[in-house]
Amino acid sequence: MKRNNNSSPMLLFFLVVIIFATFSMNIISIEARKNEHNKKSKHDHKHKDHKIGNSDIVPSSSMFNVLSFGAKGDGVSDDSKALIAAWNAACRVAGATVQIPSGFKFLMTPITLQGPCMPQLVLQIDGSLLAPPKVSSWSKSSLFQWINFKWVSNFTIQGSGMVDGQGSDWWTTSQIYSIQKNSKHIPYMKPTAIRFYASSNVTVRDIKIFNSPQCHLKFDSSSDVRVDNITISSPENSPNTDGIHLQNTQNVEIHHSNIGCGDDCVSIQTGCSNVHVHHINCGPGHGISLGGLGKDKSVACVSNVIVENISMQNTLYAVRIKTWQGGIGSVRNVTFSGIEVSDVKLPIMIDQYYCDKNICKNQTGAVAISGVKFDQIIGTYSAQPIHIACSNYIPCTKVDLINIQLKPSQTSLNRQALCWNSYGKSQGPLVPNTMDYCLRSGGDSVVKRIAKSPDINACHSRLP
Repeated sequence: MKRNNNSSPMLLFFLVVIIFATFSMNIISIEARKNEHNKKSKHDHKHKDHKIGNSDIVPSSSMFNVLSFGAKGDGVSDDSKALIAAWNAACRVAGATVQIPSGFKFLMTPITLQGPCMPQLVLQIDGSLLAPPKVSSWSKSSLFQWINFKWVSNFTIQGSGMVDGQGSDWWTTSQIYSIQKNSKHIPYMKPTAIRFYASSNVTVRDIKIFNSPQCHLKFDSSSDVRVDNITISSPENSPNTDGIHLQNTQNVEIHHSNIGCGDDCVSIQTGCSNVHVHHINCGPGHGISLGGLGKDKSVACVSNVIVENISMQNTLYAVRIKTWQGGIGSVRNVTFSGIEVSDVKLPIMIDQYYCDKNICKNQTGAVAISGVKFDQIIGTYSAQPIHIACSNYIPCTKVDLINIQLKPSQTSLNRQALCWNSYGKSQGPLVPNTMDYCLRSGGDSVVKRIAKSPDINACHSRLP
């Protein structure tokens, strides 16, 4: 009995120690979890409070909105630097989009957006891009364009927005002369609104281009170009405002678009081949033209051009080839087909005596024209149905007139068809019937003689 009484206090003491130790460990564990939770909460809170500034770029994003790069979009502030910054950031990301958002007007001074960039870059224009409205506000430089794209590939411009050249100040000769006389900050050429240089696999679709100081959309030294569903508009009296201008550019398709301007709706210049223009509404303007080619005895080469399913209304010409006397080279394999004309001054023209002055010097050389087909050109004219004036020394050859039906409009001067020194064949119906005598038959010996000319062969190494 005495032994049991001595062991009981000792047992109770050990039980108390065990319970206290267990309780202490639980408290330490709980506190540890609380501390860990607090650290994590503070860490998360820091991330939530971090704001991305206008100049920050999220590498994982493929959208680059110009507003995020400092653009104001008020139509007054110069937003050029913001667009350049957005472009430079997007250029490094495959499949990126530079966004010009709707509901804003972005004033842009002349800029160059340069590649090469990662593939599938898109410029999404849903707002408005505005050029400086006054000639005096343009800085003097060697730039002949407003928005210049250089060395881009696999690139698309698209959107529901507008590119407005605000060019009316440039169209009045007296204003230009006065400003140039009194200012040292005027470029010596009128700028093109949008120009591509040395670019490939380019698409322009859906946008509107208005009131360029000069040409609206130009492709120079480029290839694989697609223009689809665009609208180009400037007044009939706006000088030299070509709609689309091609130069040294191959593999082009222009289609399903509306073009009205003060010059050629589409102008195809030297160095162009494999060009397909179709389903275009043209007017006002000067129609669709090849040339002028061969100015100042230069080499001009154009081949494999198809212009079809075109509607011309109140234009100066419909389809035209124009070359300067003394030029070198050739125009070959050209088809104009399915052309509807309404009150067009002169629907069909080949002019190897083109001159933009009152008098030009007569010269023996000429850009040779061969393999040109005019097929199904139907409608009304206001001055003359056809004008084919070929060189005395290098006649036009293999010219076809097929199903031409042109009647005078109510305002027509009703001049007779003019045809000179062209060889080919005709196939009815031909209206007016004076076109029956337009083309001379034969011409095989002429074709052989022209083919041997070294001036004509200058194009063989330049175009396919």
